[in-house]
Amino acid sequence: MLRIGVVGCGAIGREHINRITNRLAGGKVVAVSDLYVEGAHQVGDPLGATVYSNSADLVNDPDVDAIICTTPAFAHKETVIQALEAGKPIFCEKPLTTTAEDSLELAEIEMELGKKLIQVGFMRRFDESYTQVKDLLDSGEFGAPLYLRCSHWFPEVDDGFTTEMAVYDAAIHEIDVIHWLLNERYESAQVMFPRQTGKKNPELKDPQIMHIRCKSGVIATIEVFLNCQFGYDISCQIVCENGVIDLPKPPRPLLRRSGGQTIPLDENWKNHWMRAYDLEIQQWIDAVRAGELTGPNAWDGVIANVTADALLRAQQNEGQIEPIAVGPRPDFYK
Repeated sequence: MLRIGVVGCGAIGREHINRITNRLAGGKVVAVSDLYVEGAHQVGDPLGATVYSNSADLVNDPDVDAIICTTPAFAHKETVIQALEAGKPIFCEKPLTTTAEDSLELAEIEMELGKKLIQVGFMRRFDESYTQVKDLLDSGEFGAPLYLRCSHWFPEVDDGFTTEMAVYDAAIHEIDVIHWLLNERYESAQVMFPRQTGKKNPELKDPQIMHIRCKSGVIATIEVFLNCQFGYDISCQIVCENGVIDLPKPPRPLLRRSGGQTIPLDENWKNHWMRAYDLEIQQWIDAVRAGELTGPNAWDGVIANVTADALLRAQQNEGQIEPIAVGPRPDFYK
């Protein structure tokens, strides 16, 4: 049984604790920590877990074998370094850090240790719809990909959501899954702001159109619309030499009523990705127990950060093409 400590007891932390406790096999949450210690007690006490007010004490608890980090992104680096220093595997929710420099530093520390200990929470790689698309692309039947379009539509966000968060809190998933699907390296980024919705707060530019060019010439367009009003909807269409692949939609009933036909959409991200999260965390538990991590690694985190930073620069200079400078993947991460 893998003894797991969870750092961060907010929404996603509680979701992971619940799935480990009630749906997955091979793991047990034995410790939790949060700066809001009362919240940590609310989660940990019913499980009989040890409760800490800081990540360092949890990481260094001899009864904790591995760590899950679900704190706000700005706090990821500190906890990951603590885990690396303790020699313990850590699953870190996306993004790995909030800057390319910090993620590269973590990758360099891990390489110096000589063992993969970091897995990054890019759960879309475990979603069955995306894995079907990946298998079709890898088959070669459709020929070379030429261009693709992804949409990330969210019903609404709160007033604290900023233009920059559209990259690190939304498009970061597309950034990772596109390079994984295509096995491509990125070259440049560009952001355009179309006519803005009247449903947004004044500090947010919404929607946003993001273009990423790959070194092969493939162009990926990511549409981020965070106040679309109609539901949570994710799509991806890949145009290839010999055909087109569309991301399958989650199965939903066809409803006939009020003189029309409708297919319901999810109202939140939790329902949409529930199965993918389960598969992701189960895979991580199994991999840690087997002694070799195989999921998205620290270098994938670096790629995402470098690309996200380029998109942030592009937001500040609408229409300007910003370079994405990611070096070759080190042999350690191949």
